[in-house]
Amino acid sequence: MNAVFGNVGRRVAAQKRVEAWTHARFSLGPSGIAMAAEIACVVPGCPPIETVVAFWGEDDVRYRFKVFKPIAAVSEDDIPFAWLKPALLDEEDLGLACC
Repeated sequence: MNAVFGNVGRRVAAQKRVEAWTHARFSLGPSGIAMAAEIACVVPGCPPIETVVAFWGEDDVRYRFKVFKPIAAVSEDDIPFAWLKPALLDEEDLGLACC
């Protein structure tokens, strides 16, 4: 039973690290939010486990990026450079009507 809780604790610690790195990298400010989650991908050719990070800054615009590895394996070097922020704009916030 402790092994299960230990794994959960390590995953939560990794999640908090990724969120803190994202918050710092993009200078989100005191009201900024960063959320990281590990998800399983079932699309052919996709890695079996990936980490998805969504974040909002003072402007309430949502950004998102993926790291193609489990959350515990994500390092600070995997967080995109701050100058890439415009390219990380979440598709829903692009304001483009599709089809």
